[in-house]
Amino acid sequence: MTVGAREGAPRQRRDARRNRELLLEAAHEVFTEQGLDAPLDVIARRAGVGNATLYRHFPTRAALVDAVFRDSLTGTMEAGERARREPDAWAGLTGYLDVVFAALAADRGSNDLMTTHLRGVDSLETVHEHNRRTVDALLVRCRDEGAVRADVTTEDVLFGLAALGRAVPALTAAATPDAWRRPLALFLAGLREAPAAPPLPAPALTAADLGEVLRELGPHRTRAGGRDPGV
Repeated sequence: MTVGAREGAPRQRRDARRNRELLLEAAHEVFTEQGLDAPLDVIARRAGVGNATLYRHFPTRAALVDAVFRDSLTGTMEAGERARREPDAWAGLTGYLDVVFAALAADRGSNDLMTTHLRGVDSLETVHEHNRRTVDALLVRCRDEGAVRADVTTEDVLFGLAALGRAVPALTAAATPDAWRRPLALFLAGLREAPAAPPLPAPALTAADLGEVLRELGPHRTRAGGRDPGV
């Protein structure tokens, strides 16, 4: 083996690492601006690399999304853990949703992740399940404490939050960055126990129903996490 060959391998590895970093930075910027359905060739151009380099590092859209948002998804789970430890269940629920909606307003990519369903993103599957367990645990305690109406289900709440969350980017663009606080407060007020409130119509959504709704809400619903042509 020649000296040049020995020196070439470490340089190639450094170039590969740098290209990966550039792609992650560009993807985070583009997904934040345009959402998860942004064309992948736009990301490649902003990173200064070709499409082939992007697909070599991230063969599917789901793999790229997972790499970009894994840390922020972990932060959402940590907020859920703090909420579960809150002595007052209603304060825990409202505080947790405040954190979640602030993220939905700040980042269109995070909004897509949290309010829809994208197959193949392992960290997203984990955070969706953690979010469901957090809301469920807090609702059980809220019902026990008489803070929410007895016929509200976890799926009711998750559907309402997803539907409201999808409107947050348009709401903040048309009004102010914290315009989401008013409709969220109205939604939460509707969960509260009220002696004169009529019962909710049946049937309630099942977990499977909710999953299908979230898949249909997403702009990326036809992609199913597969390789993206970049257009």
